[in-house]
Amino acid sequence: MSLIASGGAYADKAADTLRIAFTKELENVDSYFNSSREGVVMQRAVWDGLIYLDPITNEYKGNLATSWAWVDDKTLELKLREGVTFHNGDAFTADDVVATVNFVAKEENGAKTQRNVNWMESAEKVDDFTVRIRTKDVFPAAIEFLAGPVSIYPAKYYAEVGPSGMGLKPVGTGPYKVVEVVPGQHFVLERNENYHDSPKGQPAIAKVDIRTIPDVNTQLAELFSGTLDMIWQVPADQAEKMAAMADRFTVTNESTMRVGYLDMDAAGRSKMDPNPFTDVKVRQAINHAIDRKALVDNLLKGKSKVVSTACYPSQFGCVQDVTSYDYDPEKAKALLAEAGYPDGFSTEFYAYRDRDYAEAIASYLNAVGIKTDFRMLEYSALRELNMKGEAPLSFQTWGSYSINDASAMVSQFFKHGSLDSAQDDQVLEWLNVADSSTDPDKRVEYYGKALKRIADEAFWAPMFSYNTNYVSTKEVEYTPTADEVLRFTTMTWN
Repeated sequence: MSLIASGGAYADKAADTLRIAFTKELENVDSYFNSSREGVVMQRAVWDGLIYLDPITNEYKGNLATSWAWVDDKTLELKLREGVTFHNGDAFTADDVVATVNFVAKEENGAKTQRNVNWMESAEKVDDFTVRIRTKDVFPAAIEFLAGPVSIYPAKYYAEVGPSGMGLKPVGTGPYKVVEVVPGQHFVLERNENYHDSPKGQPAIAKVDIRTIPDVNTQLAELFSGTLDMIWQVPADQAEKMAAMADRFTVTNESTMRVGYLDMDAAGRSKMDPNPFTDVKVRQAINHAIDRKALVDNLLKGKSKVVSTACYPSQFGCVQDVTSYDYDPEKAKALLAEAGYPDGFSTEFYAYRDRDYAEAIASYLNAVGIKTDFRMLEYSALRELNMKGEAPLSFQTWGSYSINDASAMVSQFFKHGSLDSAQDDQVLEWLNVADSSTDPDKRVEYYGKALKRIADEAFWAPMFSYNTNYVSTKEVEYTPTADEVLRFTTMTWN
């Protein structure tokens, strides 16, 4: 990396505009029609949910709802905040909650991440500021989901413009309103001067200018030249170089709920013939072939940790007492030979981010005889490939939408949906029990059963948890949180 030494205006503080970069292209600003972390960041800035989860205290607080209570096991009644207006001037009422829930809960309407919304059956209006949300089954994680990915949209406007229109001209009740969209490239947010008394806090910075810049070196160069004020998801080696210039830049590292893992075609959905990934010994071999600790120590660094489960350790129900696979390349080779591949085999191998991590994983696989045809794709393209079952092996990550419940990860990928590469009936049965039980101990027991089987059968090769490096000029003040949500409302100028 070539570091530009010249100075320049560090921040557009005079114009009260924070300039920041996204690495990944955001496929659609409509929060229900993208599944990227950048989409989560935009969602929290532009829209509000009914409930808010304080990232510091983990306390649930009222946002668009002021209170809530279960009427029965499958009916949640919420009292709504009065006096809130959408960015277009429409008044917020129960009609907006009902319309939003009843639209996104229907699978045929195509919400990108069904798990976030398909637990809801419907919503009904009690009066202008009271609603009831009915769940399809008993769903004890409902409050957690309502505090995360479920945003409320203006009913009349959304009925007129739909997801594509919402993506081009977003309208929410959130702390920032969107004043410019160049799809996938550039977004300008402006402070909502009429923002309600939300636990998110009132935004201090007037404008946020977001550009998509896929190359991290280009982002760093712009930070040096003064055309960017802040970047995030900076690789550890580059963050370390920036931290050495503490007089000019602030570097902060924080843990996240994001888990990196290898997804393998255990169900045999891809076109490989023969398909080695349908053999448990091959999948176990792949688990043994990779030195996870070396990846964490040498590449991720910071607050990352080795992960052995198909969930993030802090999530409720993420039982840790499962089979883990030590780095043992000789055992990997022996298992491959037992499976009928003494000389290894060749496979396509996909990733959408962190090329250096994926290439390191490919090197470990190559060392035991698994030759990879490595291909980097855009996130949306790889997701579609996985949904069609056409990716035999891929390096994936999942941040659970920052939902601190195992259902947001293990149930997302192992309940026979289009992203389930195992299609295991026993795992499905146990997850159905865990997801719908009102007894916390029973939930833990059945998540544990599912997670242990996933590990024993090596359906995935869990790798590590992520951390995020945030780099800004000295004029930007920001304290990141462990949920990997970039919060513009808590940013200020020094």
